[in-house]
Amino acid sequence: MEEIQVGDIFTLADENDQEEEIEVLGTLKIDGTQYAAVSLVEELDEASDEDINVFFLKGESVDQLTVIEDDEEFEKVAAAFQEAEQG
Repeated sequence: MEEIQVGDIFTLADENDQEEEIEVLGTLKIDGTQYAAVSLVEELDEASDEDINVFFLKGESVDQLTVIEDDEEFEKVAAAFQEAEQG
């Protein structure tokens, strides 16, 4: 299995089986779990830096990525990425 790297682009299917290309903007390990900050490639191509919607996935490889469904976990990950960006 391939480890997630910044700049990786892969395809995700949403709940309606619509496929979207996602690009990895950053990775961070928190409490032993690997997380990736990602955005839609289409948005990255069209938007300015302020308009980019970033979301977080967890998993050790592209084959194992899952959406964070727990609000508390999401907030923890978002804060950690923001702190890492500023640090």
